[in-house]
Amino acid sequence: MATKHSREEMLSGALDAALEGGLSRLTFGRLASRLQISDRMVVYYFPTKDDLLTSVLSVVGDRLQHVLSTAFPTPMNDHRSLVAAAWPVVAKPEYDPLFGLYFEAIGQATAGLEPYRSVASLLVEGWIEWLSGFVVGSPDHRRMEATAAVALLDGLLLMRLLGGSDLAATASTSLLNTGGSQRERPSS
Repeated sequence: MATKHSREEMLSGALDAALEGGLSRLTFGRLASRLQISDRMVVYYFPTKDDLLTSVLSVVGDRLQHVLSTAFPTPMNDHRSLVAAAWPVVAKPEYDPLFGLYFEAIGQATAGLEPYRSVASLLVEGWIEWLSGFVVGSPDHRRMEATAAVALLDGLLLMRLLGGSDLAATASTSLLNTGGSQRERPSS
């Protein structure tokens, strides 16, 4: 166990471990064993488990923003345009594990567990702030539309992870249909 790793290499290993077993199973010991180093080396870079989890979630957010940035070549007018551009990108199966970690953190936050509670509000606020940069209009309009887009995307992604891609595709089609045919009304 003499191999030395940089903080970035440890963080990459921690992300891989979290993707395999979830955030709740990410420990100093598991990461040290994975990287064939001592627990003390992990603690040197990440003094607490909260530091480790917060850092992993930051990487998750950065990776997802990188993926999503390709969906917005030009600024959009509203949340529907944002979601319509983002959905085909984020609804790919290869991103499900990253969104799984995001929703694991959100779930732990709703239970009031730290560091998830503190980090989740920062994650959501970060997403809103980041997405508002892809909307035209006044700062208030941009924030409102970005907030609505985050709410829609989170709902669709959660539905995709829990109910499957077909159910999420049906919901996205209905939510994003802004014109054209009238919805059928049930017969009496």
